[in-house]
Amino acid sequence: MAPSSQTPVSFAIIGCGLIGKKRAAALAGVPGTKLAYACDLDPARAAALSGAYPGSKSSTDHREAIADSSVGAVVVSTLNSSLAPIALDAVNAGKHVLLEKPGALGAGQLRELKQAAEQKGVSVRIGYNHRFHPALLKAREIVDSGALGPLMFLRGRYGHGGRKGYDREWRADPKLSGGGELIDQGVHLIDLASWFLGEFTTVEGHASTLFWDMKVDDNAFLSLRTAAGQTAWLHVSCTEWKNMFSLEIYGRDGKLSVDGLGGSYGTERLVHYRMLPEMGPPEATMWEFPSGDNSWVLETSAFVDDIRAGRAPSPGLREGIRILDMVETIYRKSGYPTPNS
Repeated sequence: MAPSSQTPVSFAIIGCGLIGKKRAAALAGVPGTKLAYACDLDPARAAALSGAYPGSKSSTDHREAIADSSVGAVVVSTLNSSLAPIALDAVNAGKHVLLEKPGALGAGQLRELKQAAEQKGVSVRIGYNHRFHPALLKAREIVDSGALGPLMFLRGRYGHGGRKGYDREWRADPKLSGGGELIDQGVHLIDLASWFLGEFTTVEGHASTLFWDMKVDDNAFLSLRTAAGQTAWLHVSCTEWKNMFSLEIYGRDGKLSVDGLGGSYGTERLVHYRMLPEMGPPEATMWEFPSGDNSWVLETSAFVDDIRAGRAPSPGLREGIRILDMVETIYRKSGYPTPNS
């Protein structure tokens, strides 16, 4: 049963690395929530996160936290290989789950999780926090207003330059990650493209390993098309050298350009270009968002609202399955292993 608006929602965070810390900080910014458990296989990491939030407990066993009847929701922020199994444990125990992207090594795991979540009547949100960045929320508002007219196509680029030893980290091991740059940053671009254009019925493209000495991809190039012929042209890369994010949305009456995500990706900025009746140079309005990334708090707040309203989260498992189906299609076409190969 969904808790009332007055009942605090107690969370357990499973995985106390960088993302787990971000999730804990986000919880502190959402009224009506509290951190009950910090769980990690490394007892020092679990204790450090728990110690930063008085009243929470630390554990090296996620099953201890999941079994606690006071815990209503679980954040799973582990390596990709552990995401779906731990989430399934939580769902089977009747807990709501905020599951970090990509949610699983493959779509099959998410299908199993979806079936269990429906049987247990719990909410599962996939952590595609980019939807909650201020420039992208503003872009969504403008698109919904009709100011761009009918949408025609979208172009997205996202990348970083790795670091020394990047090809020896866990993300370079397909058994732990499920793939390379496409399943890492690429899923964010696919999710955003789907958010603006809708469901893609044609999936084309390829993934490549061009630089790093690893068995997973470091670049991927996608052409996705809707049934109405709208195209998303996407490129993700970990040979970008200078971190960058760019999303351009084209309508018949104008264009939106989102650049930067803050930090090393540069100041987050949105420009709205309005097509004039006489054509020629468009009118431009620019917004900058230098105040930092509040997307984690907004996403967590939306998840708590999901729980209280008893509604299906978006993006949830349905969207997560579609995205991983597309990832697996590209990997199969490119000769990379997939969970079912």
